[in-house]
Amino acid sequence: MANETSFTVGSRTFVLDKEKAEQAFAEKQVINGRESVFFNLLPLKYTWAYELYRTMKSNHWEPEDIPMQKDIEQWQSEDQLSDVERWIIRMGIGYFSAAEGIVGDNILHVIREKVTSPELKLVLGRHAHEENIHADSLLYMISSLGINPHECEAMFEDVPTITAKNEFVMKVSRSLRRDIDLSVLENKQLFAKNLFLFGQCMEGTQFYGLFGMVLALYRQNKFPGIGQMFRYTLRDESNHIELLRSLLMALKDENPDVWTPEFKEELRSLMREAKELEKAFISDCLPVNAVGLSHEEFSEYIDYIADRRLEGCGLEPLAPGAGNPFPWLAEMMDIQKEQNFFEGRVTEYQKSSALAMVDDDEL
Repeated sequence: MANETSFTVGSRTFVLDKEKAEQAFAEKQVINGRESVFFNLLPLKYTWAYELYRTMKSNHWEPEDIPMQKDIEQWQSEDQLSDVERWIIRMGIGYFSAAEGIVGDNILHVIREKVTSPELKLVLGRHAHEENIHADSLLYMISSLGINPHECEAMFEDVPTITAKNEFVMKVSRSLRRDIDLSVLENKQLFAKNLFLFGQCMEGTQFYGLFGMVLALYRQNKFPGIGQMFRYTLRDESNHIELLRSLLMALKDENPDVWTPEFKEELRSLMREAKELEKAFISDCLPVNAVGLSHEEFSEYIDYIADRRLEGCGLEPLAPGAGNPFPWLAEMMDIQKEQNFFEGRVTEYQKSSALAMVDDDEL
């Protein structure tokens, strides 16, 4: 039969049903698709997800690969750092020590639990693994500098602008941690909101204020080890943003009933709230205009980043015309080649089989 392929091995004949295989492929969906306990990746339907997985894998790094001697020397000195510079690092470690765990937990226990295509589960597993590396890097920073870890815990429990940002994303995440019928429009929109909230609002916008501050210090030859880890983290985040954006777009294409005018406005409102929370947080991180940084520049930067995320999802910007006051961040993102601290020679950090160049559009 035309829809069957047979293989004869010795005295045995095996018949493979082509139509059945094609039906299984057609039933692959972001949600509400064919459930498979066998995790069979082939044939790939979401090739972008597998390619992104390979890129993320090729970008692998470990915190212990980065020397912290200069950071420790600066941290322990009495005259190399200002109080504001020390506070930026404390706020950075304090916030991210909570935030990275929140993201990883949501990826594993909400998003990955509810998607049904194996290649999507594969790349989301890699995403969660990278959040573990980021959390581990924060532990490495804390132990290297000799910071009391209880101070970090106190920050994400007691600093109001940190708790407000964390609660902002956790509200939706909590509401999805139950048996839920994703064929119901309201629930599909809730899941789509989670993808947007974590990918575009949190990782895509709210992480970028502190990234800019820490990398501004790094640019001034302060905290070279921490700055390098944040550069690697920022490169990872670019992939995470694109992963969750692509998931949202695929979900929308497969479920056009989700993408109503009202829902699009709801997403824009979420980003508006995310921006205001981030600007308040930045005021706590940078209590005075110092170390070559200003509130006005960071406020404009957040407007600029937020609009890039909205436009990437086909949504109208909130602050049309906002510019990027930090064009040097594009250079910070290009880390295809890095200096090998131990051997003093330039080496390829990434494997040649899958270079991941970051476009300025990701900033």
